[in-house]
Amino acid sequence: MSNKNTKIHTIIHGAATAAAAAASGMAQLPGADNLVISPIQIAMIMAIGQVHGRQLSKAAALSTLAGASAGITGRTLSQILVGWIPLYGNIINASTAFAITEAIGWGADTILEEE
Repeated sequence: MSNKNTKIHTIIHGAATAAAAAASGMAQLPGADNLVISPIQIAMIMAIGQVHGRQLSKAAALSTLAGASAGITGRTLSQILVGWIPLYGNIINASTAFAITEAIGWGADTILEEE
C-alpha cells in the first residue's frame, strides 16, 4: 500500500471512528449528533482533498456531503426508531454513523482521485 493510500485509510477510518463515538454518545437525542458528525465528515473530505493535492473549500466539501443526504436521512430514521433504546440504540447509531462516514469517505476519495 502506498503512502498516499495509507494516509487516505487513516483519514477515513479516523473520521468514521470519531463519528461513531459521537453517535453512540448522543443516540437518545434524535438528530443532535448531526451537529457533531457533519463537521467531522466535512473535515474528512477536505483532508482527503489535500492528500490528492486539492484545496477544497468548506462549501465544496459540504456540497460533496450533501450528495450523501439519503444516507444521512436513513441514519436519522434509524436513530428515531431505535436510538432511544439504551445500549441497543447506542450500538445501532454508532454502527450506522461509522458505515455512512466510511462510505462518504471512500466515495470522496474516488471522486477526488479521478479529477
